[in-house]
Amino acid sequence: MAGTGYKTKQRMLVEDYLRGLKGTHITAKALCEGLQERGVKIGAATVYRQLDHLVEDGVVRKYLLGPGDAACFAYVGQGGCEHEHCFHCVCTECGRLYHVECDDLAHISEHLAHEHGFTIDPQRTVFYGICDACAGVR
Repeated sequence: MAGTGYKTKQRMLVEDYLRGLKGTHITAKALCEGLQERGVKIGAATVYRQLDHLVEDGVVRKYLLGPGDAACFAYVGQGGCEHEHCFHCVCTECGRLYHVECDDLAHISEHLAHEHGFTIDPQRTVFYGICDACAGVR
């Protein structure tokens, strides 16, 4: 991976904050606000730049949910998703992004590869629908 080659104080502040949120997704704006709430003085441009570096290094994943929506970011560490078959679901009502670790979904990947000659990247594959909370299912 390309990477920055060194770790700055600003990078460590952003990475540490995201590491504390592992398993959740956050926009750059919300990240800036969270850092400010902790008393961290860091400019928005610096946060965006550090997010770009962390994405390049594979420590953070960037998700584009739809046209006009702000990108969101999730800390994944050096190994990426912890599960080989990590897919993502986005609720079209509330906008929440869910990690779905499911071996059954791997069959879809295998089918597409063998029957249609198309290899998907499960970590970048997003399914859209409605979550249980928005559907009123408990």
